[in-house]
Amino acid sequence: MSARAGQGVGVLIPAAGAARRMRGRDKLLEPVAGHPLLAVVVARACAAAGRVLVTLGPGMALRRAALHGQPAACTEIAGAAEGMAASVRAGAVWATEQGLAGLMVLPADMPDIAAQDLVGMVAAFQAADPSPILRATTADGRPGHPVILPARHFAAMAGLRGDAGARDILRVHRSEVAAHPLPGTRAITDLDTPEDWAAWRALR
Repeated sequence: MSARAGQGVGVLIPAAGAARRMRGRDKLLEPVAGHPLLAVVVARACAAAGRVLVTLGPGMALRRAALHGQPAACTEIAGAAEGMAASVRAGAVWATEQGLAGLMVLPADMPDIAAQDLVGMVAAFQAADPSPILRATTADGRPGHPVILPARHFAAMAGLRGDAGARDILRVHRSEVAAHPLPGTRAITDLDTPEDWAAWRALR
């Protein structure tokens, strides 16, 4: 199967957060295999889906520069300080305008998610009838990210507020949620602090 099979599913990469827990460092610019983490995650998303949107906060010139040459759209979120919902709202509007069947929300701070993980999720979402809310889990079933939400939930996503992202939608519609296991703990490995990064690098 081609990695470009997911033309009906877009990817939202929320990258507008301030990363305050990094104590002055920018977690999305930390090097992974010689490249900024944000560039790595966006490249993997672009390999798995035809359309990718990255949200940035005001003044994030270095993050924007890390996207140079990537075939992804980028939008600045004026209200980024509100939290994750500001990015999800922008993603839902974009997905609606694009006529997408589903929108994957892929956090930008997850270095272990591989392009083939994303391809597999897109394929599973497209094969299901009706389309579920598809949520990645660890190999032993712990829920994590990314999550694909079908178009019927875009309007609700466009009305979200606060820093909980689409969590309330998953809670209210939990009967629609289907698990998609990923190897190991990829689905829950996100790096928010210098200690997280040190521990992650120590294992490699």
